[in-house]
Amino acid sequence: MRRLSNCYQAPELKIDRLTLRPHRWSDFELMHQIWTDPAVGGQITSVIPSRTDSWKRLLQYAGLWPLLGFGYWAVEVQQSGQFIGDVGLAQFHRGVSEEFDALPEAGWILSRSHHNKGFATEAMAAVLSWAEEHCQIKKTVALIRSDNLVSLQLAGKLGYGAFETGSQTQGFFQLVRYSKT
Repeated sequence: MRRLSNCYQAPELKIDRLTLRPHRWSDFELMHQIWTDPAVGGQITSVIPSRTDSWKRLLQYAGLWPLLGFGYWAVEVQQSGQFIGDVGLAQFHRGVSEEFDALPEAGWILSRSHHNKGFATEAMAAVLSWAEEHCQIKKTVALIRSDNLVSLQLAGKLGYGAFETGSQTQGFFQLVRYSKT
């Protein structure tokens, strides 16, 4: 895949109640707490990450931008300045299928105390809008555990649907979203 924008780090996006910004070293401790919370990170992966895994994830987020021109943002509440999670697009080359792996994959994770407030919907809508405008990304995918009903509901709000017939593999749903433009 070629680079899709001139962005070498996440641009700052101020939206209604949130700021999407590049990750910082200072996000690490809270990011690790979010990913190791079984009610949060446990909805995404069955393996609780070590501190090293979380550190690698932070480095991965920073590395997506110079390689792809898109990636993940840190999510911060404007009113408090508190870091509450990560949202964005990536190419993880998971080996799901050739077609799935060729598309930008959407993902989101927010701290438990910030669930059910519309923050993930607000943040991901901004990410997808930015990707369409700045990278001409018209089609994205998502991989969500079949028992993660909250994320499946959010994906539906964002316009995701089944990727293909038989799109559930190993306990995950493969979803796709097409731009409305």
